[in-house]
Amino acid sequence: MPVPATRDDSSIAPVDPARPRRSRLPPFDAVVELHGRALLRFCIARLGPDRGEDAFQETLLAALRRYPQLRDPDAVLGWLFAIAHRKVIDGARSAARGPTPSDRIDEQAGAWLDPEPTGSVWSRVAQLPPKQREAIALRFLADLPHRDVGAAMGTSTEAARRNVHEGLRRLRADGDRA
Repeated sequence: MPVPATRDDSSIAPVDPARPRRSRLPPFDAVVELHGRALLRFCIARLGPDRGEDAFQETLLAALRRYPQLRDPDAVLGWLFAIAHRKVIDGARSAARGPTPSDRIDEQAGAWLDPEPTGSVWSRVAQLPPKQREAIALRFLADLPHRDVGAAMGTSTEAARRNVHEGLRRLRADGDRA
């Protein structure tokens, strides 16, 4: 039986895992054009207009720095919202560290701003537990699929689906009592 020929691998350069992999990533400005509005809405809904815009800008800067290392172009939406989620948390923590001078007390009342001021749904969403509130906001404000909601929250798709389900169930139950 003949011995299979082996390839001489000495001419192939070793793969450096720290080196960014070149894949078919779209240009970053195209990604921002496509997903930027949803990211901005998410950040503003979570932190208010001033801090939300700051978190949005920080999200884009962090994403731009790491964009060449993104391995899966199909995961860009979940990846962006995961960065935004962490920047929102950072923004809320920094706001909690010290007082911010303001003439208007209502701006400082809470981090969650009702994206639909005349409606009561988002005011009720603001009362949900944090994971359910976050999952509902990502799913319906940012219009993300459950897979990307899970990626943004650092959980599995099933956990994201469950958080959305439990939040909706609680909203329905509260609506029936009202």
